[in-house]
Amino acid sequence: MQLHIILVSPARPENVGAAARAMKTMGFASLRIVDSQAHLQPEAGWVAHASNEILHNAQHFDTLEAALADIDFTVATTARSRARFHYYSTPVELLGQLEEKREWINNAALVFGREDSGLTNEELDLADILTGVPMVADYPSLNLGQAVMVFCYQLSALNQISAPAVAKPDAGQLGALRSRINRLLDAVEASEDQKLTDWVQQRVGLFQQRDAAMLHTLLHDIEKKLTK
Repeated sequence: MQLHIILVSPARPENVGAAARAMKTMGFASLRIVDSQAHLQPEAGWVAHASNEILHNAQHFDTLEAALADIDFTVATTARSRARFHYYSTPVELLGQLEEKREWINNAALVFGREDSGLTNEELDLADILTGVPMVADYPSLNLGQAVMVFCYQLSALNQISAPAVAKPDAGQLGALRSRINRLLDAVEASEDQKLTDWVQQRVGLFQQRDAAMLHTLLHDIEKKLTK
């Protein structure tokens, strides 16, 4: 499994350089930039120091949706109120979830939002799960470079674990499961229940491989009954 770091509309090239330096220090190499050219500014290179190859190889996308087109599992960072989002992982919990998913997920992404406003609700909706750094502060906020370092440090253990010798997993397993669930909700006329829909979609992101396989089996049986 490859973990891609995605920065959405970063404004300050120094922050992008700091993020690249944090990635290089902790063993990560794939950087994606959404709707910004900050990584091309000389200030980014000055701060990145010996990590300039990460900036040079960074991929640019116009939208977050485009940047996630080939991603099987998406984690979005946020410091905003999570009233609508019930399933939330700390960085420590996230490590365990990614360790399990490395056996059946090809590409995962960790998404960071804008320095001043973070990610929009629409962008958060593209994620499988949300995460953030628990902080004791009246105004909980981290510099973008600091936030990337915190997560890269916490997740660096992924680079120290030998990948199991298994066949390359099929891409899009979670996406296929989400689509199947949505079709079932439409079939039983439950898709208008926003609370139920949010709960189901947010919960799927926490599934382990066995959970996903069992739910596929259950959905298959329900679909057979509905078509009779």
